[in-house]
Amino acid sequence: MAGSYYVLKSREQTDDGVVAIYDCTIHAQGAWNPNEQHMAPVAGVICAELDAFSPRDDVRIARISFDIFGLIHFGEFSITTKTIRAGRTIELIESVMQTQGKTCVVARAWRLQTSDTKVVAGLENTAITPPDDMPDWDGMAAWPGGYIRSIRAKTDINRRAGKGVVWLTNELDMAHDSSGQALPVSDFVRLMGMVDTANGIVPRATPDKGKWAFPNVDLQIHLLRIPKGRWLGLETIQQIGDDGIGLTSSVLHDEQGVFGHSEQILTVRQLD
Repeated sequence: MAGSYYVLKSREQTDDGVVAIYDCTIHAQGAWNPNEQHMAPVAGVICAELDAFSPRDDVRIARISFDIFGLIHFGEFSITTKTIRAGRTIELIESVMQTQGKTCVVARAWRLQTSDTKVVAGLENTAITPPDDMPDWDGMAAWPGGYIRSIRAKTDINRRAGKGVVWLTNELDMAHDSSGQALPVSDFVRLMGMVDTANGIVPRATPDKGKWAFPNVDLQIHLLRIPKGRWLGLETIQQIGDDGIGLTSSVLHDEQGVFGHSEQILTVRQLD
């Protein structure tokens, strides 16, 4: 599959910040509604703007918090990025995405100073089976939408409703310009553009229990390091309480090991 999720139409510095205008391709289409975007590539394109904003060699993104205000309309949209809290060692930057004149996603990223901490470094999360040792999995085909069709997945026999490990990759560019030239982005952007998929890989609200919707209203990502490569490993647990609220939690892996964690709070609703 060739192509990209978005088309960058313009980017300019304004009094409000750096404003980028994008349009969707079919690959950004959501799973809950054909007229919305999937949050996974949305997170990716927002991360592209955060990553490119006033870059510094001595800091990196350590946490990204996405709040989803409502339906992310399919079509043209803007992302405005600015500094919220400047600092020598700690700074907070923000990207606001608007569609049809309404704010639909607000993302804030803490950038922290980097330093050599090898002497105290350590991980408690363990590595998972690499993607080369897992078979292809077609279970994501149960979900509709252009984004889901764009990804390739692998899993093992231990995956079940509520818990499992799934590897994801895709062959698309995040965006191209009006001439069709792919925009260069980091592996970080590519992998952040698939993290939101975690909410659909081990669903507890399966068809045998009736028709349910369980969209997430946020996505929180904490990064122990910047990831590398084209494969994202999701070691995911989905939990649903008895009063309509759930939580999808993931340990994030690349082919080198653990690089972070993500959380998604869910509103769980039975459909007619």
